[in-house]
Amino acid sequence: MKILSFKTTLKCNGCIAAVKPALDSIDGITKWEVDLTTPDRILSVETESEDAAAKIAAAFKKAGYEAIPL
Repeated sequence: MKILSFKTTLKCNGCIAAVKPALDSIDGITKWEVDLTTPDRILSVETESEDAAAKIAAAFKKAGYEAIPL
């Protein structure tokens, strides 16, 4: 199990709701959460997938947001 972290452009719970379906559909992700209290709006993802980072970045881009691996 790996923990991946991303700096995101999410600003509110509505933004999280916009990316939720895409994140939930990525195979290999067991858990994810966004900390909106930090300036970088950190997304933490528990995954077993080797290519999860690329899939997450693509899902965010498709939803109109950005996720930059840390």
